[in-house]
Amino acid sequence: MGVISRQLDQARQGESEALSALYRQFLPGIFGYIAVRVSDRATAEDLTSDVFLKMVEGIGQLRASDEAGFAAWLLQIARITVAGYYRKRERLPVLVSLEPGEGEEEAPGNSQMLLRSYSSVDPAESAEIRDEWNTVVNAINALTEEQRQVLVGRLILGYDVATVARMIGKKANAVKALQFRALHSLHRLLGKRGSSSEASFSQTRHRGGNL
Repeated sequence: MGVISRQLDQARQGESEALSALYRQFLPGIFGYIAVRVSDRATAEDLTSDVFLKMVEGIGQLRASDEAGFAAWLLQIARITVAGYYRKRERLPVLVSLEPGEGEEEAPGNSQMLLRSYSSVDPAESAEIRDEWNTVVNAINALTEEQRQVLVGRLILGYDVATVARMIGKKANAVKALQFRALHSLHRLLGKRGSSSEASFSQTRHRGGNL
């Protein structure tokens, strides 16, 4: 029995150490998947927390017994969580301006949260960074769901082609083709805005560990 299979068995029984180990291992991949689907880091952190809460609540009913099956299940939860976030946003009425009024501090939970990691406070530069990140988000959202899962599995979780193939239920050649098309599409879409947007995308691979 592999390490992940043993951890899954223990996690199903509610052992906290096994749940923590699964959280630590899959946090970068899930955060990376979500971070390039939404427009700010604070939202990505909140949604990532929601995913792992749902993992804890639902792992007792999980039938998967290997790493690929568990990763597929967790990414499915992440996909549903992101979709629910966008559905909720569509139902929210726009009643107030998004810009802070005179004497007011800007509320957390918007795109400015992403900018806190940058030292510059120049408004023009901040606007440019926000615009570049939105370009990354739009590019990732233009991919198919299978392409996104392949990129997470291969580039963030570091799985080999065979493992990703089991994860998404495809043959190895199909995974290679999905990865090629996804990277080609990203290069084309992000290339229109220059290398800075591509750098923003690559940075999400390292952010999960900071949650």
